[in-house]
Amino acid sequence: NSTLPAVAEELLREIRKAFQERSHVPDDLLLGLKFIFGPSAVPALDLVDQRSVTRLRSPSGRTLYQVLGSSGKLYTCYSSCHFCTCPAFGFSVLQKSESLLCKHILAVYLSQAMGACQELSVSEEQLTNILLAEEEDEG
Repeated sequence: NSTLPAVAEELLREIRKAFQERSHVPDDLLLGLKFIFGPSAVPALDLVDQRSVTRLRSPSGRTLYQVLGSSGKLYTCYSSCHFCTCPAFGFSVLQKSESLLCKHILAVYLSQAMGACQELSVSEEQLTNILLAEEEDEG
């Protein structure tokens, strides 16, 4: 049910496996990351290194991710549909189709693969407020 190309999915699986076995990502997989995701790869790895990715989970099990961008702004990412609230996603991914993902969503996938996600439990109301705040920012 994913919309990422199979080669990208496979690369993320390989990164997860390598990280579980060796606690680091080998150079060949880093090169693959750069090849497939282009200019998003290195900044995404930086975000993971800085532990900028937080998974918010509500009691009902709904989850979303927030990524503290390099600019200091917090972006909301939906990994289930590969969507981010950052301007680069709207421009480079949706309008121009220059990239598969922005650095924030790629950071979400990499932090999942490397077990580097911060975890935060929130109430249903808090989660709803985050979602509604994003809608207000958009419109």
